[in-house]
Amino acid sequence: MKFKDYYRVLGLPPGASAAAIKDAYHKLAKQFHPDVSKTPGTEQRFTEIGEANEVLKDPAKRSAYDRLRAGGWRDGQEMNQAADQAFHQHSNSPNSGSSSNRGGNPQGWSSGGFQADPRFSDFFESLFNRQESAGARQRERSYSSFTERGDDIHVAFSVSLEESFLGGERQFRLQTPTLSSNGDFVEGSRTMSVKIPKGTIKGDRLRLRGQGQPGIDAAANGDLILDIDLATHDRYRVDGRDLLLEVPITPWEAVLGAQIAVPTLGGTVTATIPPGSQGGDKLRLKGRGLPGEPPGDQYLLMKIALPPTASDPAKQLYRDLAKESTFDPRASLKN
Repeated sequence: MKFKDYYRVLGLPPGASAAAIKDAYHKLAKQFHPDVSKTPGTEQRFTEIGEANEVLKDPAKRSAYDRLRAGGWRDGQEMNQAADQAFHQHSNSPNSGSSSNRGGNPQGWSSGGFQADPRFSDFFESLFNRQESAGARQRERSYSSFTERGDDIHVAFSVSLEESFLGGERQFRLQTPTLSSNGDFVEGSRTMSVKIPKGTIKGDRLRLRGQGQPGIDAAANGDLILDIDLATHDRYRVDGRDLLLEVPITPWEAVLGAQIAVPTLGGTVTATIPPGSQGGDKLRLKGRGLPGEPPGDQYLLMKIALPPTASDPAKQLYRDLAKESTFDPRASLKN
């Protein structure tokens, strides 16, 4: 019988905390579960991981094992019969915290209804042997006690402003690596459908339950989580639920004011340009942004646009204006 270093199996130092043991076990068990990995030797490695966890997760078993390990035993070292007997004598002593049954094996290890895995090593059975139920002996799979919910899959998902404003349903193809029968990951794809709620904005998440990675041993599948980003729009800029639209106006509209037609995601509306408007001024169209509680607003950013060419009469009007006006737009730049 060879000594097993259970800490080494889990990749942990001897003083590892219970939380560290739990985390290491789940990480390794998931990595080497026969439903996940088809690499040769996976099942044996998985059983070793489960055996190490059975000992180290239980304070009483771990304490007894640590006392044995303190004797200087190394992983893989042959143990003689005297060492085995000394372990059981100490485990069955009044101070060990375990009582003995008729066969001289410590019953204390069986608390909690543990059913020993029939594939555990001779080392484990020699130290922690106990009577198993018929059901435990008849289990077909030694790793059936380990279940793990499938991982969630996060995917960046771009939504248009129109989809955000109106809501709706969209089909998309998801590239998903799958595990082949020989244990290799191969690229696959599937077509899926998602409902996009009104008012979906950047930073939102849409969850498709059960569409993530498959669970281990009949455990629940993970979820597919769509991390939302809003697609760049050729007309609007977005700030949360607010929209910003740059609106060109003529010099005379800026000076005299005007009623102009402007687009919104909900259709064309009429906006009033106040007399004396300046380039860079903003007008607010309340509630014309993206839906929500409350909905966003749409802002109009005024931009004064000059005609591309000017006729002689128009040029004369500019000359007359230049003579009449005393306005100096660069006054603030002068000393």
